[in-house]
Amino acid sequence: MKFYLDEDLPPAVADALRRRGLDVQTTLDAGNRQLSDWAQLAYAAKGGRCLVTRNVRDFVPIAQDALRRQAPHAGIVLCPARYRGNEIRRMADALAKVAARYPDALGEYDVLFL
Repeated sequence: MKFYLDEDLPPAVADALRRRGLDVQTTLDAGNRQLSDWAQLAYAAKGGRCLVTRNVRDFVPIAQDALRRQAPHAGIVLCPARYRGNEIRRMADALAKVAARYPDALGEYDVLFL
C-alpha cells in the first residue's frame, strides 16, 4: 500500500512510516499544500496512493460524491481528531496495521476510519 498524507497530519507520521519501510508521500513532498481537498484526492488517486487525513468533516462528503460521480480513487483513511500531533507513534502504528491488512491497496472507493 502506498500512502499520501494530507497536510493536517504531522510530517513526523510520514517519517515514522518510512522507518517501517512503507511508501509514503506527503502534500509537502509533492508541493501540493494549497490544493483543494478534491485536487488532493485526485493527485493521490493518480499515483495509486491512499489518502490519509484527519479532515473527516470534508472527506466523508467527498468520498460519497466520488461514488456518485463514479470517480474512483485509491482509498481514503480517516484518522479521528483524538489523534493529536504529539501521538505520532499511535498514528503510525494504526496506519502500519492498515498497510499490513491491505498490502496491495484499498478498493477504489473504500473509506476506512481508524
